[in-house]
Amino acid sequence: MTAELSTLIDFIRYGASRFGEAGLTFGHSFDNALDESTQLVLHALHLPHDIGPAYGQAKLTAAEKDAVLNLFRRRIDERIPACYLTGEAWFAGLSFKSDTRALVPRSPIAELIESGFEPWLGGRPVVSALDLCTGSGCIAIAMAHYNPDWQVDGVDISDDALALAAENKARLYADNCSLIKSDLFAGLQGKVYDLIVTNPPYVTNDETDALPKEYAYEPDLGLRAGDDGLDFALKILRDAPAHLSEHGLLICEVGESERHLAALLPEVPFLWIEFKVGQMGIFAIDRNDILAHHGRIKALADAR
Repeated sequence: MTAELSTLIDFIRYGASRFGEAGLTFGHSFDNALDESTQLVLHALHLPHDIGPAYGQAKLTAAEKDAVLNLFRRRIDERIPACYLTGEAWFAGLSFKSDTRALVPRSPIAELIESGFEPWLGGRPVVSALDLCTGSGCIAIAMAHYNPDWQVDGVDISDDALALAAENKARLYADNCSLIKSDLFAGLQGKVYDLIVTNPPYVTNDETDALPKEYAYEPDLGLRAGDDGLDFALKILRDAPAHLSEHGLLICEVGESERHLAALLPEVPFLWIEFKVGQMGIFAIDRNDILAHHGRIKALADAR
């Protein structure tokens, strides 16, 4: 078989075909077989992700073919997400180290970071920003990278995640980013931010239990969020006003649990953000709008 495969393009096509045949699940940074195959081939050959198309006809040596096929076998047989096989994930145009200590970076919030959070910030000045549930640090570090005049805190309860985030902070020279261990806001007494961005766990218990094997490599702590996926989001909404400046803004990702949140709090004016690919279960809300409905929000959060 390897004699029939010769060029870089041959192996990318072959990998995509085998991934499709095996019924792999995509969604960890890449959403299709062709892109994942490309990622694995380029990694095995120590080539940059933005290599020119002219190299597609370059021929592989026997050792290089073995390296590529070994990655393909592991992806198919073990169902390991491609980013964990390569140790790298791209987020907001930046390269992050990725391993099983935290979820693979893949939030649509990357698009907001690259656009400067406009028009959602509406010109609000930002001096300090918070990434709550930072995981690998991708959101906090990307915010710090693109906004060197901001002071950004990245917060997580997991020591493993914070260790990975520290490696990514050093990798991207994000000196204006600080990493803090805290259970949501519990360790942030007295800290106030102009912008809070959070991608907390939001997968329901039933959905978490039914996830394909690829997701079993990620920490359950970063996914599971109760029967309706809102155990963390409601607590964040309850406690955020105490940590937002007077005109501060909260941006929170709840994914498919958007429908549960809208049903629980139909009176709250969540602004559901439209992305290039459509609505992705991410809302923006002003501090004052949270306070206007704080009694109901608190009651729901306290009942968790």
